[in-house]
Amino acid sequence: MREEVLIYGAYAVILLVPLSIYLFRQRRSRIEARDATEKSRLAPEGPRAQHPHIDVSYCIGCQSCTSVCPEGTVLAMVGGKAAVVNGFRCIGHSLCADACPVGAITMVMASPSVSANLPFLTPEYETTVPNLFIAGELGGLALIRNAVNQGRDCIDVVAQRLTDEGTTEKAEGVFDVLIVGAGPAGISAALRAIERKLNYVVIERDEIGGTVSKFPRQKLVLTAPVEFPLYGSLKKMEFSKEYLLSFWATVTSRPDFHVFVNERVEDIRREPDGAFSVTTNKVRYRARAVILAMGRAGTPRKLGVKGEDLPKVMYRLIEADHYINKNLLVVGGGDSAVEAALGLARQRGNTVTISYRRESFDRIKQRNAQRLEEAMQAGKIQVLFGSNPVEFTEKGAILSVGGVQREVLNDFVWIFAGGVAPNEFLKGIGVKFGPQDLTREVGNEARQASEQHTTSASPGDAAKDMLVT
Repeated sequence: MREEVLIYGAYAVILLVPLSIYLFRQRRSRIEARDATEKSRLAPEGPRAQHPHIDVSYCIGCQSCTSVCPEGTVLAMVGGKAAVVNGFRCIGHSLCADACPVGAITMVMASPSVSANLPFLTPEYETTVPNLFIAGELGGLALIRNAVNQGRDCIDVVAQRLTDEGTTEKAEGVFDVLIVGAGPAGISAALRAIERKLNYVVIERDEIGGTVSKFPRQKLVLTAPVEFPLYGSLKKMEFSKEYLLSFWATVTSRPDFHVFVNERVEDIRREPDGAFSVTTNKVRYRARAVILAMGRAGTPRKLGVKGEDLPKVMYRLIEADHYINKNLLVVGGGDSAVEAALGLARQRGNTVTISYRRESFDRIKQRNAQRLEEAMQAGKIQVLFGSNPVEFTEKGAILSVGGVQREVLNDFVWIFAGGVAPNEFLKGIGVKFGPQDLTREVGNEARQASEQHTTSASPGDAAKDMLVT
């Protein structure tokens, strides 16, 4: 009997030891993945807006999420579990959440310390000012898809409120909604307004297309399937700036697409009757609701160094092929700077130098990093890490490289230091930033009715050829 007990005990040990090791490893994997995600979230370069949250207790380590991420290194496998390791690279594609077979990934917003620099928005994208909405990257989310969806959804909220109020009388000279910006969000909002038969107008300070219109030629824009009101889904997952602008040109040529370009909004105020008074550099409008779809870049950020006002110093590159046989300097280390340098390096006879204050390119897309590495190895681009411009001259630029001043000859300079977001403008019209504890019920103020006079029109054949319904 004693021998049998010993034998059974030995079998139990043989079976339990591997199980204990397995459970220990699983627990350690979950802890490592959680720690990696938390470290990324709290890092100075943590997630800026929407990003994935991974429930490691459900994650099965299939790597579906890491394989579909267009940004390359946002996610990684840590201890056999998925983890967010470079949250600052995430721009909210959400393809990882769609690809996860067990529903372990949900999309969440950045921590309050980060969102303190972003305007507060309700789930309906409404600001702390009733009936004043924000759609697109101004609210913290990048991607054309997000902008299109938000512009559409804002109009749906406005239309539903009009229906709920049962308004039948229309006030002369008052729009149902005024849309600021004719980029992806603004165009989508306008198309939805046409579809919902709202009386609307779009105001654009520059040209139709918003930020996309300022991209370099042939810049590839990555997106996920996106539904444009009245037109259907984009056919492709990757398309050029020219393709997108061509589609938008067709859309905005509709007789019922009401847009005024080269008109800048200067002030927005609520009037006693609840309507908004929107003052531009040309005229004043009245509207029951306003959607701000004007992007976040604002005006280019300047470095404040001597010689920055020289004609050769620029902040945007539109036509790279206009520059040949030149010495060129690009200042910056983001995707815009790298893409501009790559475009310039492809032109005949150019020598291109990038000046970047950090020691490595740790904030650019994976495909840009790969293309840049190839260009550097081919000798087409020189990169001066740890460098800062001290002065721009007629013939070159004085850079501080590792504390030592060095002159770099150049004919033209491009500075990509980001843009100054219109935060002061938003605060000036009453929009609050960061987490808010609202005691009011959003949208319950009385709203003045407005005249509806838009007409319906069918999508143009050219646009139909570019999309599939």
